[in-house]
Amino acid sequence: PVMAASKALKRLTKELRTFQRSPPENISCGPVAPDTDMFVWEATIIGPSGTPYEGGLFFLEIKFDADYPFKAPKVSFRTKIYHCNVDQSGGICLDILKNDWSPSLTITSVLLSICSLLSDPNPDESLSPDVANMFKTNRQQHDATAREWTQKYASQ
Repeated sequence: PVMAASKALKRLTKELRTFQRSPPENISCGPVAPDTDMFVWEATIIGPSGTPYEGGLFFLEIKFDADYPFKAPKVSFRTKIYHCNVDQSGGICLDILKNDWSPSLTITSVLLSICSLLSDPNPDESLSPDVANMFKTNRQQHDATAREWTQKYASQ
């Protein structure tokens, strides 16, 4: 296990450097305590423009396993968000965090996928059936509620 952890650590250090060299627009991330624990990171995503999440600042927690990158990181929203693919506790329904994970993916690609999910929700793979139902049946009301939550919980 120590060997796996040191490989994971190498990979995380490399990913962090790559991320810092060219961070994607509206996303930041890094270890919460870089000197003591490289396996717990915090990320922020600024809600994409043209979406009900526009301008919101969303905090996410990322936990890496000692088997990373062979095991997907656990990513969850710490900021409350009204979204059909995010549950009450911040869990995210995203294929690459589950069955479609691959060691070739990076934390950057994961965060970019979460950004896309904000722009393009997938109500058919929902963690919040009520939100998905609202999205499908009354998009205007859904977007108004999502905007309201963004202002209430994610304002900068």
